[in-house]
Amino acid sequence: MSMYYHLPSLLELAAQSLVENEALAIAALEELPVDIFPPLFMAAYAERCRETLKAMVQVWPFACLPLGVLMRKQQAHQENFQAVLSGLDGLLAQEVRPRRCKLQMLDLRPKIHQNFWAGLFSLKETEDALLMKTKPKMDGSRMRAKQPLSRIEVLVDLHLKNGMCDQLLTSLIRKIKQEKGLLYLHCKKLSILPIPFQMIKRIMKVVQLDSLQELEVRGSWKLSTLGMFAPYLGQMGNLHRLLFSHNHTYPYTSLEEKKMYVNQFCSKLLNLPHLQELCFDSVSFVAGCLNHILRYLRCYLKNLSVTNCLLLESDLIHLSQCPQISKLKDLHLIRVNMTSIHAESLRSLLESTSATLQRLSLSECGITDAQLPVILPALNCCSQLVTFDFCGNPISMAMLKSLRQNLRLTKLCHMIYPTPVESYEDVPGALHLGKLAQLHNTLKWMLHELGRPNMDGFGPNPCCHCGFSTFCEFSP
Repeated sequence: MSMYYHLPSLLELAAQSLVENEALAIAALEELPVDIFPPLFMAAYAERCRETLKAMVQVWPFACLPLGVLMRKQQAHQENFQAVLSGLDGLLAQEVRPRRCKLQMLDLRPKIHQNFWAGLFSLKETEDALLMKTKPKMDGSRMRAKQPLSRIEVLVDLHLKNGMCDQLLTSLIRKIKQEKGLLYLHCKKLSILPIPFQMIKRIMKVVQLDSLQELEVRGSWKLSTLGMFAPYLGQMGNLHRLLFSHNHTYPYTSLEEKKMYVNQFCSKLLNLPHLQELCFDSVSFVAGCLNHILRYLRCYLKNLSVTNCLLLESDLIHLSQCPQISKLKDLHLIRVNMTSIHAESLRSLLESTSATLQRLSLSECGITDAQLPVILPALNCCSQLVTFDFCGNPISMAMLKSLRQNLRLTKLCHMIYPTPVESYEDVPGALHLGKLAQLHNTLKWMLHELGRPNMDGFGPNPCCHCGFSTFCEFSP
């Protein structure tokens, strides 16, 4: 077996040589060619040459310093990060920037700009465009005239959870506060797990909230906490995606109190003109209050996902009547119990989204043989549908055959069927694999006869004992 080794380039060899003499490297920074800066910075980072890192920040010849990639690769980066912050201190303290320095952005995101460190392209054009997106839209000359020359943006994705406020984040927050007006913290993705609200307030005060595009709130909040967070949500004017997960109302909360806090929070959706994706996963405050949420939407949603939530009949009716869902591309109703909901309400919802819907999931919703024929005409109106996940519903093989014979969707490529009820043993939840294989072959033959041999798949039904899926097979 032949072995392949990475042969260092001349630039990498030169950078390694400079790192071995830190004083020489620092003295030569003003005269070194631009191409050597990335390999020299990486070498200094690997060797923890703090003074070299500090000096390089102050003469960095690119619009962006993508530090996050290096921090991801090396765990022991506290010293290096402090050196970079010290370099920023020195840079921001200068009234006139060094001749070579073009630094406008420190990017701490871990998966961005890996090609830059590989030497494949320059950051200048891409980062100029990125900076324009994170700042207010205006004429370029006016923007440059209004922005201080020494202002630097810090980009980071934040995942707030207990114990995460480590030295790096603490140092960064302290630096943002010290350099107010010169150092700005931009965050595209923010995920909040259960943490004290005081910590959330601390972060919200230093983040440029209008830079947020994705917000995830996971874990149990009191409804009063939801109300306290509302003013911050109202400042996230560029938010595209909002997810709430595992947020449960306390049992003693009255319906009036619940509606008051939900209304207080959801009224801030009026300030989110770019919101396109709304997701609820195991959220109890949705039940009976969906109309309070929907009425504040300003733009058309592209993706609506409701998982493990209780929905009332009135919620489904309000949803089907909401104008902002008429251009949905993705609709996911997963483990939403519809046994007590009239199939006509679900049919109305599908009719409202039929012109644009491309991906539909109605998995594990308790939809029965009696309900399926009612919604079938609406399904046939979804002419753009590409993917349909229907697994986990108690449907018979006869009804599956009827569904496939009467479903006339030319763009449908992927469909996951529920495991037919005939596939189970007398013991509830126990699959009879022989019966399942026989039914699978029957369905496969039928699809071949219909000219759709490649669209075939059985999805899992949840086990009655553990709740987890017991079987899944899909042939693309």
